[in-house]
Amino acid sequence: MSLIPGLMHWRQFRQVAIVLGVGTVALADDFAPKPDERQLPTAMHSEMSERPTITVGRAGTDLIGADNRALQGAVDYVAGLGGGVVEIGEGEYLMRDSLHLRSHVTVRGRKGKTILRKADAVVSPLALDGDFGEQQVTVEVPSGFAVGTGVAIWDDNAGGFHTTVARVTGRHGNTFSIDTPLMADCMVANHAKAATVFPVVSGLNLEGARVEDLIIEGSKDTNPLLNGCRGAGIYLNRGFGTVIRGCVVRNYHGDGISFQQSNDVTVSDCISEDNTDLGFHPGSGSQRPVLRDNMARRNGTDGLFLCWRVRHGVFENNRLEANGRFGISIGHKDSDNLLRGNHVIRNGSNGVFFRDEAAGMSPHRNHLKANIIEDNGREPGTAGIRVRGEPSGLIFEDNVLRDTRVGAQQRQTIGILVEDRVGPTQIETNRIEANTAIDDRRPEEPKPRVPK
Repeated sequence: MSLIPGLMHWRQFRQVAIVLGVGTVALADDFAPKPDERQLPTAMHSEMSERPTITVGRAGTDLIGADNRALQGAVDYVAGLGGGVVEIGEGEYLMRDSLHLRSHVTVRGRKGKTILRKADAVVSPLALDGDFGEQQVTVEVPSGFAVGTGVAIWDDNAGGFHTTVARVTGRHGNTFSIDTPLMADCMVANHAKAATVFPVVSGLNLEGARVEDLIIEGSKDTNPLLNGCRGAGIYLNRGFGTVIRGCVVRNYHGDGISFQQSNDVTVSDCISEDNTDLGFHPGSGSQRPVLRDNMARRNGTDGLFLCWRVRHGVFENNRLEANGRFGISIGHKDSDNLLRGNHVIRNGSNGVFFRDEAAGMSPHRNHLKANIIEDNGREPGTAGIRVRGEPSGLIFEDNVLRDTRVGAQQRQTIGILVEDRVGPTQIETNRIEANTAIDDRRPEEPKPRVPK
């Protein structure tokens, strides 16, 4: 095929440019359509000013219902139209399975009036081993494991992602099919069990979803623990670009809000309270999270727990109050984050805690700026900021560290504690009111020898 110079189609020229090498790519780009000339990536039309919207509720709405089935029907209908808005009316909705989010669908409740309540759980030992990849389980006590309910399966060796969370799709006697393969062997000898526990709101393998103005009631007294890698009151796994705004998660037997392997998630104006484990739990490589203007209070362990590989995040203007362990915990490869303007107060141990990790796995280059860290700890010797492991490049500036409790009641008696293996750290101007302002336990560098 011969091509006449000057008449070459731009697509043909681009192909030639790639073959010829880098030197001609810029010329090819000159012929490419400009960004505003390209079609939208997910639709073959211009952006519309009106999108699908459906209402669902207990009365007076497009769909009528008072449990997860009605809510899911509305979400799936709008998802089938390419995305839109589901408005849930006020009242309480009983959740026997998660509300499963869908890509580009906004789920919006009535502020302070829409409550999704986790149903009471049933628990049974497995009667037969559950094998990795198997899509059925056999339980000793089948009552309560109805078709359509959510279920979790695990044994004593399950931890993190080895717990399976699924939906029951069929039954034959005391054997139940599930929609997800088992993530690990679940052995009767290791006390394998199944329980009707699940996230109240769940988003898996999606993008562009939104959750707004919902109250999640976790009913922790009638449900066993579900670990935060596989569940929470609101839970995402590979939920890219999800926005969670104006929600309250309370009394869940596990984490309040957890998102794993989910980039570009925004959580704002939310309250996570009285949950048995973590308040907010970004983790497992979630990049560029933004948590802003949230409250985590009275949770069983940490208010904000940066799990593994949380990077380039912004955590600002959050209040971490009266949590059972740390206000903020930072650890395994959690690097290049900005924590600014947070109020860390009355937590059970150190206000901000850097976990003990070797150099390659340490949380490097985190910047703590203009935070108020006060009144933390139950024992004298608690630090406002405690740094363990081998991180480097940390910056602490413009923070206020103090204990306002009177006399012998003071427990946060160290401002900043830097342990012996910590790398280069910038401690700039901070306001520290403590018995010991800075406890730097790193060995002094040897002074250069001056020749005589």
